[in-house]
Formats: sequence, structure tokens, C-alpha cells
Amino acid sequence: MRILFWGTPDFAVPPLRALLGEGHDVVGVVTQPDKPRGRSRTQLDPSPVKVVALQEGLPVLQPLKPRGDEFLQQMRELAPDISVVVAYGHILPKAVIDLPPHGTLNIHASLLPELRGAAPIQASLLQGMPETGVTIMQMVPALDAGDMLHVLRTPIGPETTYGELHDQLAEMGALAIVQALTLIEAGVSRPVPQDDARSTYAPKIDRSMARLDFTQSATEVSRVSRAFDPRPGAFATISGVEVKCFGARVIGRGTDADLDEPALASPPGTVRSADDQGLVVRCAEGAVRFMDVQPSGKARMTAAAWARGRGVQVGQQFDAPAPPLP
Repeated sequence: MRILFWGTPDFAVPPLRALLGEGHDVVGVVTQPDKPRGRSRTQLDPSPVKVVALQEGLPVLQPLKPRGDEFLQQMRELAPDISVVVAYGHILPKAVIDLPPHGTLNIHASLLPELRGAAPIQASLLQGMPETGVTIMQMVPALDAGDMLHVLRTPIGPETTYGELHDQLAEMGALAIVQALTLIEAGVSRPVPQDDARSTYAPKIDRSMARLDFTQSATEVSRVSRAFDPRPGAFATISGVEVKCFGARVIGRGTDADLDEPALASPPGTVRSADDQGLVVRCAEGAVRFMDVQPSGKARMTAAAWARGRGVQVGQQFDAPAPPLP
């Protein structure tokens, strides 16, 4: 089949490379317009998907929005049998979804119908899910609601970070889309409708979600840190300085039973130690250890290096988050 591939960030690169590597006929790529950068905003950076497409000599379409007669005509000229979409960045209108004879497939980084929406990888970590995966679904205008064609699952470890899970799911998405297309071409694919009553939503990430709150349990603090590691980085402030915290490890089972008497007497947010073993911070229940930090305006460093530079001392207390606006 002739495939029109849609994608923008690095998450979409493994599926594109897999389709090309398996000999599929990728007739073109649709990706977001190049992004300006620098103070002058005159230098344009292509998306990771565009870089691969140009290397492979594929036609590239970069509409501001994927709609309108002109864009539909460009699609018709490429004559795709099917579209494959992964992290493209725009909602597609029905006319675009339905233009290829075999419709449009989407690679979604969750076990649908759970975690429909923009940020399913982060949400799986924030919610402490024991497993996640990728779902290949038939795209429809409703958000991530189409019939499921193929699912791959993977467990989430207690110390798994967003970066690690992102890369793992990108590779799983590559495998899953190749397998799904094989089933379709063999005529044995069996779409399974989603149970809308079981659907949950993974909203777009905003800055407030990455704020560490040590009045929560160590388990909850660890989840927030890992959900934004390495980017954009979960943060807290200490003495008015914003500090991103990485490499979260729950102390013991994450309960007060794992703490000594001085730690138990410390209020949430208190630094209990800062050395080669990491930065240990008291939480409402238990304590959490961070291996790396990044104070505002500085590079990422070990907790020990931060302590040696007198950036933090035992007994200091992280600032409490500001209450939400009414």
C-alpha cells in the first residue's frame, strides 16, 4: 500500500524509519512547519520527521493547518492508500481522515481507551500505572476514539522516567504499526470498538503540573519527578531559587516506618542529606532521594556537586507551593 506518513517530533521517527526499513511505499510526509529560533527568529529548524524525510528523498508537506481544498489536492496527487499518524500535532478534519481508501491509522502511546489526549506517557507515570503500551487505532474525528486494530503492552518500573518510557514506546509504536499493516494487507485485521465508558483523559502538560509538592507522599513526589524527567524537569524552590530535581528514588517503601527519629521530626520539604548518595527530602509520608538537580541558570549536576558548591545544606527547607488561584 501507498502510505502517507504524518508526524513531527522525535517520537515519530522510529515508526517512519520502520516503515521505510520494511520496504513500505511511503509516498510522502506531512509535518509541522519549521520553527524559528534564535533572537532574530530568522533561522528555521525542521522537525525531526522532516529531517528523515529529506534524507530519504520523500516529498514533504508542511501546511499551517491540514485542511482546505489546496491541501486536499496535494494529498490526492500523492494518491495514498492509507495514512499513518503519530504525534503530528493537529487534529485532522474528517475529509482528510477519509481521503485515503483505507482511511487513517494512528499510533497512540497508551492502552486505549485509557489516557486519550495529548500527554499519555506523562499521565501514566503521574497516575502510577503498573503498565502502559501503544495502540494502533482507526482514526475518527472524535479524540482518540476510533476502533483498535493492534495493541502492545509493557510494564512500568518503579524508577522509570518519562525519557525512558518515551523512547521505549516510540520503538514499540514502530513495531506495532508494521504488525498492524501486515494484518491489514493479509485481510485478517479485526477492529475492536473502544469502551467509551472506560475512557480517561491525559491533558496537555502545563507548568503547574511539574511543580513538586513535598506535602504529598514520597510516592506521589517521585511520580511527578519521573513524569517530567528529563524534560521539562519537575521543580521546587528553596530560598527563592528554582531547582529542577531528577532521578527520583523513594526511600524504602515510601512510608514513615523507613525513617529515623530526626527525619520524622522534620517538616515536609526538609533536606535530610545531600551527598554522593543523593539529595534526600522529607515528604508528608516517607522521603524521596534525587540523584541530580538543576538550579536555575545552571547545568544539570549531581546532588553532591550542588552541596559542595554550597547550593544547599542539610536542614534547609523547600518552599511550600503557592495556593491555587480562586
